[in-house]
Amino acid sequence: MSDVSDWWRTSIIDMEPGRIDLRGTPVQDLIGNVSFAEMIWLMVRGDRPTPAQAHLFEAALVSAVDHGPQAPSIAAARMAVTCGLPLNNALATAVNMLGDVHGGAGEQAVELYHHVDAHAGDLATALDDWRAEHGKIIPGFGHRFHKPTDPRAPRLMALVAEAAEADAVSGRFQHIGQAIKAQISAEKGIALPMNIDGATAVIYAELGFAPPLARGLFCLSRSVGILSHAWEQQQQGGRNKGPTPPKYRWTYDGS
Repeated sequence: MSDVSDWWRTSIIDMEPGRIDLRGTPVQDLIGNVSFAEMIWLMVRGDRPTPAQAHLFEAALVSAVDHGPQAPSIAAARMAVTCGLPLNNALATAVNMLGDVHGGAGEQAVELYHHVDAHAGDLATALDDWRAEHGKIIPGFGHRFHKPTDPRAPRLMALVAEAAEADAVSGRFQHIGQAIKAQISAEKGIALPMNIDGATAVIYAELGFAPPLARGLFCLSRSVGILSHAWEQQQQGGRNKGPTPPKYRWTYDGS
């Protein structure tokens, strides 16, 4: 380390008084010329998406913005507001709820698709190996609320198909996702839907995003819904509202 300036090293931003360059481009040249989705891509990856890639990427971001107060992260944001926290704290509270079980399935699904891809078409063996390592749950498929179809997934898959026809993506991971859906539906004897995590994972895999970024991108997307609900709760008022109305009590199973 030659100087204190080398303590932090970044290729994302170069800045001095009167100048801000993001990924090598002056910020004033980006403002008004790129969409927010394109800016996310640029900041995270360092290059620019094609128009077709940007369209597909934005569709994935739009699709996951909200899933109602029954989603733990949204509920946490609204509860945080009723405890007197401002919007930024409500956002932080909610985003911190997005872990492996709630919010992490997109990352897991991208990992699954790459895992299946590495098995060169041997889907049954790939799924057996996955279950042996990760357990019986296949991320990205099935939904406790949306049966038999998650309405977001077919629309996203139609957009992936359009992008593949235009050679914007390969379509390889879409085929993998559809094959997994057919396989596990046959195993269960019922039609299991591809859910929002499985569908956005197809898009992020097709676009070349690393699996951990799928979770980060989901956090960015869901933050829109979180902010909306936190703001709405702030306008509605309410003080110290727990997850259920006071008349509904918990079950005490102690002695």
